[in-house]
Amino acid sequence: MSRAGPIVVVALIDFEPAARLWGWSRIVMRERALSGIPGLRFAKVLGSGHEGGFGLRPSASVQGLFCVFETDAHADGFLNQGGALEPWRTRAREWCTLRLRAYSSRGSWSGCALPTSADAPATGPVASLTRASIHPSRATAFWRMQPAAERSLESAAGVQLAVGLGEAPLLRQATFSIWDSVSSMDAYARSGAHQEAIVAAARGKFFSESMFVRFAPIDLQGSWKGRALA
Repeated sequence: MSRAGPIVVVALIDFEPAARLWGWSRIVMRERALSGIPGLRFAKVLGSGHEGGFGLRPSASVQGLFCVFETDAHADGFLNQGGALEPWRTRAREWCTLRLRAYSSRGSWSGCALPTSADAPATGPVASLTRASIHPSRATAFWRMQPAAERSLESAAGVQLAVGLGEAPLLRQATFSIWDSVSSMDAYARSGAHQEAIVAAARGKFFSESMFVRFAPIDLQGSWKGRALA
């Protein structure tokens, strides 16, 4: 059940080749690219790994937006045709948008915590965001673990979508994923290479800041990697 409170919008965009320079300019502008949008409480313009993955090679075309709005009406204004998202959407060869409410949240992003505004879903899909600022001295150790963790996520039972996102190469990274159910997400999180990476990160104090959020999806639109979201 949803409660009054902030609503999150995640947008994933794969730009047309002719629009890639425009997309890169949004990353350079960072939050200024989304300034002046009514009701926008927090925003990040994010790059991605090659083909939306998690490796060191950057994508030339994939970008993500993470936005927190004060109300549903503000989120609607952003998402509706002709709204502030339209310049991204019209330049995309593929895109999807997800409207989400957090039901579990710990940590912070750029000093900001995300309040919860939903109950955990009893059935159906859930979404997850994991983001971290990596200590420069621990970056080599972190990225040494990444290939195994990436392979385990891509092949995990119940994952519908998974994309690597980041504010800055190497040191400010995030993973966003959608799962069939809470149980499938938990099964992945508590086993294999992902669990090993979590334990190693905690022991090695890899992160100067981190945030882990679970979401109840409210609305999913568009497609990603040829798969329609619903």
